[in-house]
Amino acid sequence: MKLTVNELVSALHLDQEIKNDDAIVTNACFDSRKAIEGSLFIPLNGDRDGHEFIDKAQSLGATASLWQKDHEIPEGVTIPLILVDDVLTALQDLSKYYLNKVNPKVVAVTGSNGKTTTKDMIASILKSESNVVYTYANFNNEIGVPVTVLNMETSTEVLVVELGMDRPGQIHKLSEIVQPDIAVITMIGEAHIEFFGTRDKIADAKMEIVDFLREDGIFIYNGDDPLLRQKAESVQQAKVTFGFNEDNDICPLEQNSKKSSTDFKLNIYPDTDFVLPLMGDYNVNNAMAAIGVGKVMNIPVIEIVDQLQKFVPTKNRTEWKKAFNGADILSDVYNSNPTAVIDVLENLKKIECNGRRIVVLGDMLELGDQSQVLHESIAQYLNPQDFQEVYLIGSDMKYLKQKLAEKYEQSQIKYFEKSQLEELSMSIKVDLQPADLIMLKASNGIHLNQVLEQIEM
Repeated sequence: MKLTVNELVSALHLDQEIKNDDAIVTNACFDSRKAIEGSLFIPLNGDRDGHEFIDKAQSLGATASLWQKDHEIPEGVTIPLILVDDVLTALQDLSKYYLNKVNPKVVAVTGSNGKTTTKDMIASILKSESNVVYTYANFNNEIGVPVTVLNMETSTEVLVVELGMDRPGQIHKLSEIVQPDIAVITMIGEAHIEFFGTRDKIADAKMEIVDFLREDGIFIYNGDDPLLRQKAESVQQAKVTFGFNEDNDICPLEQNSKKSSTDFKLNIYPDTDFVLPLMGDYNVNNAMAAIGVGKVMNIPVIEIVDQLQKFVPTKNRTEWKKAFNGADILSDVYNSNPTAVIDVLENLKKIECNGRRIVVLGDMLELGDQSQVLHESIAQYLNPQDFQEVYLIGSDMKYLKQKLAEKYEQSQIKYFEKSQLEELSMSIKVDLQPADLIMLKASNGIHLNQVLEQIEM
């Protein structure tokens, strides 16, 4: 970003005179501790009122700050304050102004599973030909998306943004902010079903991504999902489907998943061998979405192959690690829902292992009234011949424990309360053998990352 304070005031259509209005703002931050010279401080209301930290932001070099009119201005503030009715609305309006000014191509990605990995794959592919900015970490909500936009360099040619949601209307608002040229939906699952009630309503919420898709835009979506197929019929823009069924525009001709990589060919590039440094059919699905974006953006296939082969996923998403004794660990501790758990289990049981396959599963959160049934449903994908031991942690995993008791010996199932992370770690460390393969997966709120830290090499 490179805007004067005067331009910020003008962009917000404010009638306000400010001293030092020629001061230049080069970045936006809402955490006062991360303010630097050139920062526009965004004092949002959270657990604490961000306005309380204006002194900190100023002392670290912030150039200016938004300021909500109903807040008293403390003594000692010397940087320009841009007075607004609502800080969050002003942040979003500024991001729309700046996005229009820079005018990059915008690729927006959402989905119940795989959106972060797909976003990262898309960015990797497009970076081979363009100056790309993409969503950092989990900056995928009504705060993170506009901050991502405002922190673009003026030379940005492509913006790849992840759009998250936990309520209806959220993606609609984010779509309005970014006005995508390409909209991608990876898949529809049960994530956040607590807030929506049914997959149909989740699909409606995800489809909000096309609400502000440009008229000449392209909608790329998972054609294996009948629900998405049905809802996509009302989309007037060009559409591209991907998936494993042959009636998709993009589908695999063959694939071979190994422990740390997956080889595959696609119908759109039948003579090309793709190698993905990740295991699992679900990552082929993510790659097909990313390849679809690369194709419509005219990226040479040789570049797509090269970027996917070098791809490094976001931390804590299906990472292979080593335990303290040399056993293999598959870490997927950032997020979890039934579809994601099933995908990992189905692929993990195909991986060769000289010892035991051990599974550590924590609660899948935000499943609401359906939580018991959905936790129980995982039982049909866990069998003693494939997974010799199962560790469970969390209040809802007791439902899965009860189901597994029908086919597992009592000694093969170990259950822990959410507060027993230390006990879980110790039990694993005592039991784990060097030839074993152990997988950890749970919603982030279960904090299985702490267990991972205890058993890592």
